[in-house]
Amino acid sequence: MVLSVGVAVREAAATLVSAAPNDAAEARADAEILLAHVLGKDRTWLFTHAGDPLDAAAAACFDALVARRRAGEPVAYLVGQRGFWRFDLEVTPDTLIPRADTECLVEQALARLPNDRPLRLLDLGTGTGAIALALATERPRANVVAVDLSPGAATVARRNADRLGLAARVEVREGAWFAPVAGERFDLIASNPPYIEADDPHLAEGDLRFEPRSALASGADGLDDLRLIVRDAPAHLRPGGWLLVEHGWQQGAAVRALFDAGGFIEIGTERDLEGRDRITLGRHPA
Repeated sequence: MVLSVGVAVREAAATLVSAAPNDAAEARADAEILLAHVLGKDRTWLFTHAGDPLDAAAAACFDALVARRRAGEPVAYLVGQRGFWRFDLEVTPDTLIPRADTECLVEQALARLPNDRPLRLLDLGTGTGAIALALATERPRANVVAVDLSPGAATVARRNADRLGLAARVEVREGAWFAPVAGERFDLIASNPPYIEADDPHLAEGDLRFEPRSALASGADGLDDLRLIVRDAPAHLRPGGWLLVEHGWQQGAAVRALFDAGGFIEIGTERDLEGRDRITLGRHPA
């Protein structure tokens, strides 16, 4: 039987919601994103062509993606991209999927970056390049170094920089945290490092099951990488430079204590879109 576009979305949404009860809106959105991807259209097109027949090849491809989503694979990996800031980014299983909370880090960084002079910025654990590319987009006089330990993630970040026309100002380097920038100093360092406790049961649930564990978990209390970053950042900041890090919603006090022990001033924690502690920042003394 030939299904229409609208019926295909409705049936797929019903299939997905059966795997995640009480999340009908997300199931509908997932179905629309997957079908739009298969057809090479946007979601608005699906509404205006709801009565169009869905050909057999497209239907088979759509059904396969819906089955994988029902098994838990993240939509971003299935379609190979995720929106962040003002652009779409390529994502792969080598990278963490960019999230809206990290846009809060970008906003806080931009509030501390002048727009009238050259800047050197550092993004640690860049993944897709999300933070680095957003900062480079909004500060045209900035040059950004983006670091990631994963060769696969670094490759994705480079492709995103190329596609957005930012490769001349965003240099992606491979290595562990500050190792690729030995002896260099920056006006601002930003990082969304791993911060989940290694034995947190959420790592075995939802999308997190498919994302790289090395980009999520960091020791027994989730703070191992944050300790290293806060400890070593002063040696890589210019006087008056800022460090901003993303962290778990229950880690604000602990991360502020790390900043205080590291000699930072003007320390504060900003909240995410749901009003939870998410971004801690501090300034290196001038």
